[in-house]
Amino acid sequence: MAKKRQAEKEKKNINPDVVGLRAEVLVQPITDTLEVNFMPYAMSVIMSRAIPEIDGFKPSHRKLLYTMYKMGLLTGGRTKSANIVGQTMRLNPHGDAAIYETMVRLSKGYEALLTPFVDSKGNFGKVYSRDMAYAASRYTEAKLSSICAELFRDIERDTVDFTDNYDNTMLEPALLPTTFPNVLVSANTGIAVGMASNICSFNLTEVCQTTIDYIGDPNHNIMSTLKAPDFPTGGELLYSAQEIETIYRTGRGSFKLRARWRYNKPENLIEIFEIPYTTTAEAIIDKVAELVKTGKLKEIADMRDETDLQGLKLAVELKRGTDPDKLMAKLFKLTPLMDSFSCNFNILIGGMPRILGAGEILEEWLAWRTECVKRRVFSELQKKKEKLHLLYGLQKILLDIDQAIVIIRNTEEEAEVVPNLMIGFGIDETQAEYVAEIKLRNINREYILKRIDETSSLEEEIKDLEDTLGSARRIKAIIVDELKSVIKRYGTERKTGIIYDDETEEITEEEQIEDYPVNIFLSREGYFKKITPLSLRMGGEQKYKENDGPFLSFESQNKNDLLVFSDKQQVYKVRVRDFEDTKASVLGTYLPSYLQMDEGESVKYLLDPGDYSGHVLFFFENGKAARIELSAYATKTNRKKLTGAYSGASPLMSVVPLQAAGTAAGETEIAVYSTEDRVVIFSTSLLAPKTTRTTVGVAVMTLKKKYKLEKAVPVLESFIKNKTRYRVRSIPAAGALLKEEDLEEQQLEMTFE
Repeated sequence: MAKKRQAEKEKKNINPDVVGLRAEVLVQPITDTLEVNFMPYAMSVIMSRAIPEIDGFKPSHRKLLYTMYKMGLLTGGRTKSANIVGQTMRLNPHGDAAIYETMVRLSKGYEALLTPFVDSKGNFGKVYSRDMAYAASRYTEAKLSSICAELFRDIERDTVDFTDNYDNTMLEPALLPTTFPNVLVSANTGIAVGMASNICSFNLTEVCQTTIDYIGDPNHNIMSTLKAPDFPTGGELLYSAQEIETIYRTGRGSFKLRARWRYNKPENLIEIFEIPYTTTAEAIIDKVAELVKTGKLKEIADMRDETDLQGLKLAVELKRGTDPDKLMAKLFKLTPLMDSFSCNFNILIGGMPRILGAGEILEEWLAWRTECVKRRVFSELQKKKEKLHLLYGLQKILLDIDQAIVIIRNTEEEAEVVPNLMIGFGIDETQAEYVAEIKLRNINREYILKRIDETSSLEEEIKDLEDTLGSARRIKAIIVDELKSVIKRYGTERKTGIIYDDETEEITEEEQIEDYPVNIFLSREGYFKKITPLSLRMGGEQKYKENDGPFLSFESQNKNDLLVFSDKQQVYKVRVRDFEDTKASVLGTYLPSYLQMDEGESVKYLLDPGDYSGHVLFFFENGKAARIELSAYATKTNRKKLTGAYSGASPLMSVVPLQAAGTAAGETEIAVYSTEDRVVIFSTSLLAPKTTRTTVGVAVMTLKKKYKLEKAVPVLESFIKNKTRYRVRSIPAAGALLKEEDLEEQQLEMTFE
């Protein structure tokens, strides 16, 4: 009862106006709140802050650069940054701190852009340092970089639209008429409401050349000229054709960047001088310190930041006996020295955010730039037409200059001068106004004749401009010429190196592996066994599936690599240590399944490349042979698969390893058999080694149409007695028919007896 009375008392004391207000707020639909309050804010962030447009700039960038342009900082000297910030606030009312931070990011000193737009003087900090702060705006100075001439070229000639600033006191450009695709050249990151944008930077020369090629051929393969992203901090990009193709096609994807380093042997330390764009020196040092403290990096004695005026340098002191390559493998795996960059090419096109691939961005930029050039040509055309129109009026005055003077002198009121000239000479108001404004000293026949002489040249220029305006080919030619000029004047070399898949891949930490001798066995169907010598001596007969049998066997070491060649021109790199020791009484590991080979793919050959100093011979059905250096298959990484292992022009029949540790220079003799029962024996010295894996080789055996090369084996492994009969001094050769005593079947029968 007490609670009920208290509630009634509180109800009586409530102000009715307040009750009505509260009731109105409570019943407002959430959809109205979103529409009235949230959506305008969200659209403002998307349209006016976070997402770049086709010129490659956000509004804050554009307002700052245009202010500097109007201050005369493109050709003049530097001025204090505080002065620039103050002037920019007429266009960008977001506070001096935000404006100055924008200028810092665009500056040459900060090194965030491959092509900086602000020529800075003083301490502007560094993008690769978290703690190296920039100085206050009152201490630093800045002007526009020379490349900004390409941003503002012909901006006064109606190339772009202008809009009112926030208080309607001045005009600002809606976009900058950039003569090159700056949207791809300058890195840009922004987080809006419900969406984000993250555009990596590309090399200016590569972007302009790609655009030129794209204009010439819309089906141009962009990956052939726009090799990969490029960053001002350098480093190395681990190139994956599939990843780059996905980014170029969809505008989304990621790739990996890693640091560049060198080993200072006298001082036993690693010097890291370029790091990924996505990290900072302090983040790397903090992570290394954490790993050292937890005992995961015992090889490091000390790490310090030795960055100076020469640039970034992180010094890593090594303990005695530490292998720098293995340590860097650990650091790449465990620290930000290797990092990923995620792309999201979200750009405002006509006021709408769109995620575009590289080709679509070039297409949109070309359409926009074409419109800019057309507007510029049209503006120039209109000015020349206006001038020609005035000269036509002056030409009429030439007929009687004295009459014009009489008309002006006899006119009583100034306002009647122009109408009287119009009546007297049959000219319009604009022409009459022009004549009336001519100075008295210029009212002579010589001056007027000189001006009229311009008429014919103006008519030619107008005709040419009209032709240009109506010709898509000529408009494209203008854009191409401007792009070539940008390459010539501002083009630079790549800063970020490209590491291709077939050269190297992500380095992984090498484990401490026990090394010991093993025997390798491979069956005809692809079953693999690794057996120790002791187990081999104690074991019984080798076990095989029905209809299967022995194919290869050789000695190796547990730490060695193995190359598995398939019948689909692919080679798989595996390590002996990846397989468990087994016994002769088991079937072994089925390699096609273990290596995840493609459907229908099978093992063709297996070899131990050793130190990759030898060669491997491939013999094809068409009678040709290729000698490839084993170094062509070597990488510094634990690569799993490599395509294009050998030529696919003809089916592969035999593989013969040729190790350098064999006979003189590793040369030996090979016996080649055909289905015609012919044999050729030749020295491998007749085959020149190639580094290109897919070479089609040279002919070693001349074959008749219905016959094929059947196999090739080292002579020492053949059953041929009279080798002289089949030996040749040059290739190709038809070979000699195989005699009965050299047949393999007969020799096998003798062996079984």
